[in-house]
Amino acid sequence: MNIFTTMITPYKADGSVDIATAERYVDWYFENGLDGIFAVCQSSEIFFLSLEEKVALNAAVYNRAKELERKHGRRFTVVSSGHTGNSLEEQAEELNAVAASGTDALILITNRLDPNNEGDDTFIANAEKLISSLPANIPLGFYECPYPYKRLVTPRILEWCKQTGRFLYMKDTCCDAATIRERLEILKGSDFKLLNANCQTLLESLRDGADGYCGIMCNYHPRLYAWLGENFEKEPEKAELVQAFIGTFGFTEVGLPYPLTAKYHMGLCGIPTENIARNRKSEELTEYAKSCMKQMKTATDMLEKHLISGGSL
Repeated sequence: MNIFTTMITPYKADGSVDIATAERYVDWYFENGLDGIFAVCQSSEIFFLSLEEKVALNAAVYNRAKELERKHGRRFTVVSSGHTGNSLEEQAEELNAVAASGTDALILITNRLDPNNEGDDTFIANAEKLISSLPANIPLGFYECPYPYKRLVTPRILEWCKQTGRFLYMKDTCCDAATIRERLEILKGSDFKLLNANCQTLLESLRDGADGYCGIMCNYHPRLYAWLGENFEKEPEKAELVQAFIGTFGFTEVGLPYPLTAKYHMGLCGIPTENIARNRKSEELTEYAKSCMKQMKTATDMLEKHLISGGSL
């Protein structure tokens, strides 16, 4: 099972990227049982970072993750994106720079490969051109990033992925259990791993054969996702309870100012973080939003105690 978080970017008071705090996040993700990190993704505010900042953040995340991996003898995967350029040439430059800074796989953003939503022929032609400019020894993946628009992959694209032999990961954001089942049927027998980003359909997708989760909610209660990935078959009744919790709390993705809420939550977990994001205004983190985060943490802490330590609800 692969339970991944999406990396958020902390900033110093002067607005510059806070590498030291980012490394503390990596430790926290590892200590809370996650299998990996999706670095320099939309949660990292990549459309608002310079290439130099993307590379520095990715290098810090990758190097710290590999230190933990070596020290504790447990695999801790880092997959990385970061290509936001409009032209394929710009994207190749960005992805090669990220690759050189260290990664276990490069993740291609689907809407960058078909910016005008022209169809599968355009998508595949652009993907083939971009891939030819990337290191041949690095595995690849796809991310159906919602910004600037969500470009879902089609069955034809998945079949093409299988034929290339280069693709190992996909962050699925279709948010539809039936579509996920269709995709899993296409990918059956291949090494291509489908990681669901939608917490409301997560348990159903795991039971259908999905390879795990990759999403923003692991910035709040990663232990619950790690537990679900490990125990959904062994303890089906408890798995239903965990799904009910994470599915309900997952709606905060829309109603509250992410990633400011995630940064505030890191403070509640003992990692002080400035209330700064480049894609949100700091004043959006209202007292109401803070109260919601506190309530969520109280509830999930209690559930974790019940699951992991045998305490009572």
